[in-house]
Order: sequence, then C-alpha cells, then structure tokens
Amino acid sequence: MMIDFKGSLGVLLIVLVTGCNPDGAGMDGVAYHEDVLRWRTERLEALNELEGSLNLAGLYWLSTSSSSFGSDAGNDIVFPQQAASIIGQFVLTDDGVVMNSESGVDVRFQDYPVRSLLILDDTTDNPVTITHGTLAWTVILRDGRYAVRLRDYEHPAIDGFAPLEYFPIDPDWRITAAFMPFEETRVMQVDTVIEGLGWHPESPGTVVFDIDGKSHELEAYASGDELFFVFGDQSNGKTTYPAGRFLYAAVPGTDGKTVLDFNRAYSPPRAFNDFSTCPVASPRNRLALVIDAGEKFNPSAHTTPGERH
Repeated sequence: MMIDFKGSLGVLLIVLVTGCNPDGAGMDGVAYHEDVLRWRTERLEALNELEGSLNLAGLYWLSTSSSSFGSDAGNDIVFPQQAASIIGQFVLTDDGVVMNSESGVDVRFQDYPVRSLLILDDTTDNPVTITHGTLAWTVILRDGRYAVRLRDYEHPAIDGFAPLEYFPIDPDWRITAAFMPFEETRVMQVDTVIEGLGWHPESPGTVVFDIDGKSHELEAYASGDELFFVFGDQSNGKTTYPAGRFLYAAVPGTDGKTVLDFNRAYSPPRAFNDFSTCPVASPRNRLALVIDAGEKFNPSAHTTPGERH
C-alpha cells in the first residue's frame, strides 16, 4: 500500500543523493546548520510541486460500480465550480477504475484528448493523471479500496500558504541509534487518518537510542535504501502535528548504527489538507518525552480547498 509522503520523501532522497550528509557526520556546526536550512528549503519546494500537498482539492472513495462526476450538484461526485457540469463516469472494473467522459468535454491524458481510459492507480508502475482545465485527478488504491484524488493546480490556497515553522536547529537532536533487526521481516498493522483504513508496512526491526540517560525504541519501516519512521512524542497536539511526524534515516552500516536527526522530522501531508491518507504513529512508536526539534504544526497552514467527500 502506498501512503502519502511522496513529496517529502523526494526531498529527503534529493538530500541523500546530492551528497548532503543527513546526520551531519564530518560537518562543523555552521555547515550542519546550513545543511538543515537547505533541507527546509527543499521541503517547502516539494510541498509546492504539482504532486505536492498544497493543491489537493478532493478525495472521493468509490463505493458503487459507476459514479457520475462533474460540477453539477446532481452528480455522484461533485467537482469544483470551474469543472464542466457533467464530465463523465468512473466505473469500477476487475482491472481498476475506468473513466468514460462525455462527448464535447475537454478531458486529457498527457495533453491528448481522451474519451475512455483505464486510470492506472498510484501503486502501479505508470500511474495515470487526467487533466481538465486547471483540475487534475488520479486514482489511489488503499487497503483494497479505490478513490479519486483531485488537485487544482491554480487554487488560491497555494499563494496564501503560511510559512512552515520549525524549532531552532539543535545538533543535540542528531542521535545515534542501534538497529535491532527482527529474525524475519514483519508486516505491521498501522492505523491511518482515515477511520477503518489500515497501512501494512514491512518492518525489518527497531532502533534503540538514549536521550538524557533513558532508553527509547522506535519501530522502523522499510523504504528502499532508508528506514522510515512514523513517531509520536509529547509535543503532539501542542506544538507539533497531533497524529505524529515522519522521519527518515539511513539503513544501518556494518556497525549496526544509524542516525536519527530529529531536526529533519516533519509533518505528514494531512497537516495541510483533508485529502491525504497518512499513517498515524502507532502506540508502539509514541515516545514518552518531548522532542522539540524539527517541524512544528501551524493550524493556519491547514488549507482545505473544497469539501471532503
């Protein structure tokens, strides 16, 4: 199952690939500070990309075999006002979601007009994006359920986005952790922000680390050449996003160590809109301490253009 952190994941992969050392090893204080500031800049750029979190305008779960869509209130799925009154139908098939558009309605795939198309979902190798004016939509597959995700590339909420807020950069929150592998990779059960929708990541093990003389542990999830964490702490709901934050770390080396740089902890896409399907920190990953590092939560930055369906 895919989850909603692609934009921010891309930022972190850029940091790794372009040679910015995420744990600050070999850097002096000034270089490390500049490195984190560069990561913050790339983080904001990713949020503003076409596939970022700021232009999401709708999430529509498909529960019937055929659903009409367009801006007219009589449709099963009601798009924003700038859409044609009746665009077409989404049809659930054994192969996925097929879109059939009405004659005369300008609907495009890769800038070519289309009338009927299987919309490959975001778990496939070549997911499909359909455009209609400034609107664009894809199909997502979550826990066996299909939904249409809508974006508005020119939504005014993008220009009015409040700046991201962070705790001061503190190298002390760059913490070495010991990786404790499981005998076999485990498939974990993790809740998401959508009630009844689960996420089932593979976990190769846990990481153990000390803060102020006390030992703490986090469950790690496999993510290519990295470890991915969805963690909570006592700052959640006060200065950080209530459901927890995301963090990446390098896969441990031969010494079995990795670095958790909490200065790079960040809010999930759900912190900015109501149309994401992000995982939440499981009880196993809720830390009994305050981590005042990384990205804060600013409720005024939560922009929801349109109604959730």
